[in-house]
Amino acid sequence: MATLKRFFVENIGETCILQGEEFEHAKNVLRLGVGDEVELLDNSGKKYVAVICEVQKRQMTLNVLSVADGDKEAKTAVALAFGYLKNADKNEFIVQKGVELGVQKLIAFSSNFSSAYMSENKLERLNKVSKESAKQCLRDRYPAVEYADSLAKTLDELSEYENKLFACEFAESSEADIAALQGSTAIVIGSEGGFSREEAEMAEEKGFALVSLGKRILRAETAAVALTSVVMFSLGELGDRG
Repeated sequence: MATLKRFFVENIGETCILQGEEFEHAKNVLRLGVGDEVELLDNSGKKYVAVICEVQKRQMTLNVLSVADGDKEAKTAVALAFGYLKNADKNEFIVQKGVELGVQKLIAFSSNFSSAYMSENKLERLNKVSKESAKQCLRDRYPAVEYADSLAKTLDELSEYENKLFACEFAESSEADIAALQGSTAIVIGSEGGFSREEAEMAEEKGFALVSLGKRILRAETAAVALTSVVMFSLGELGDRG
């Protein structure tokens, strides 16, 4: 049985209205029409099977047939904060892979060595990437991408996580045993220029453990995916732990 096409919508009851970009995609790209079944998501963690009962010029109406709890979300909360990069494609890559790996919180931030600037349109684009990635990998939620205009604000936003990891290229060794992680985890990765020693000291003062990613200098987007993958594996979210 083919996987049902999936759409994020709001206000799902016995019926639902599909509008905007999701409607355009359903009608003009996927060529869906009356009688076709789809899966609806409202970012609550539930998933709804619905059938299209009416198609109009700018919207379609669907009747909800069933509802179930989703089962694709990670059991442990993981946040990924990354220094905003100059190359838009690389930022989108980090968001896309973070969503696929199960990250529940995404923050793009500016820091001392950042040379790229966020705008409302760029942030909107990253959130669209998050939503599309969640649909593709069958997640039941998509994490909103937030923006922080300083590293200090980012670190404060992540203060409640049980494990706080700060990837630092000049760390001689890791202050945290990543292989033994348990509990909610926050990951912080720098931009192209990395972090200053003052920023690393501030992170340590705020309870973050400096971690090394090895002897080689990784590109920012590589570091984000590599550390997130290792964390997810250690938390038991990528295959069995033992």
